[in-house]
Amino acid sequence: MAHRITLIPGDGIGPEITGAVVRIIEAAGVDIEWDSFVAGAEALSRYGDPLPDPVLDSIRQNRVALKGPLTTPVGTGFASVNVRLRKTLDLYANLRPVHTLPGIVTPFGELDLVVVRENTEDLYSGLEHVVVPGVVESLKIITERASTRIARFAFDYARSEGRKRVTAIHKANIMKLSDGLFLDCFRKVATDYPEIKADDMIVDNTCMQLVMRPQQFDILLLENLYGDIVSDLAAGLVGGLGIVPGANIGELGAVFEAVHGSAPDIAGKNMANPTALLQSSILMLRHIGERRAADLIHGALIHTLREKHVRTRDLGGAASTTEYTEAIVASMRELAG
Repeated sequence: MAHRITLIPGDGIGPEITGAVVRIIEAAGVDIEWDSFVAGAEALSRYGDPLPDPVLDSIRQNRVALKGPLTTPVGTGFASVNVRLRKTLDLYANLRPVHTLPGIVTPFGELDLVVVRENTEDLYSGLEHVVVPGVVESLKIITERASTRIARFAFDYARSEGRKRVTAIHKANIMKLSDGLFLDCFRKVATDYPEIKADDMIVDNTCMQLVMRPQQFDILLLENLYGDIVSDLAAGLVGGLGIVPGANIGELGAVFEAVHGSAPDIAGKNMANPTALLQSSILMLRHIGERRAADLIHGALIHTLREKHVRTRDLGGAASTTEYTEAIVASMRELAG
């Protein structure tokens, strides 16, 4: 089956790692026609907008996109393209599976958990203003609609993937109305999934537990800001943002992305690690029904790390981006027989 997918290579190392992932997907035999677009800093310089309308139109039409890292200026400059994508396309669910890869040694042992983050509201609504000079007010928005649908997404994902527990993370002891509403919606939805354990934990305790006994968790369900912080924390437990996947999913489309930065200091040096985007592409392939190819690529990634010991420099190896990519392609051929 042929697929048409929007491709956003991204800034910095984005084009290199995107090219590597496209090479691996093509080697897996998936028939994809890529609609490639620039976004971020390059699009701003070319078109005066870091997220031009043709990019959004393509994603709306194709319903699936693969995106490399985009630079977001800190404190000044244009607003985050990532946040605009999520809001404009109503990609309400951020999915971040976090699992240990072979040969990447951390103090936390084997780990396999999933972070599900509400993606459209909370403090990320961007509603802030100056009250008086020196005083800024930001509004935290929590709605029943958004809280209910993200809870249902988490339980549906748990059911489809054979997961046993969903834990809602909150601060309802202090923010009794906003986080209280999020928690109430979670508990109501949980009654429709009696086979899945549902519990909750305060966010600060969760962060402590994650660095003490992370294996106790299965699926973590969080509001937008907590989810942003905890998903990066969880990535650190298995080796960092360079290896974990990310997906932003809505009713009308999905964007699969590398969640790390654009690393301009190593751009063009053939040093970048494409693992995070590759793992995101595996999620994408499963999303579009190409499970055989997804399993083949995942198996080849594991084989390359465990048996061939081929790794990029950030993972303790010496392989270039190209060498690492070709090692994964060779592993696919071996596994396919």
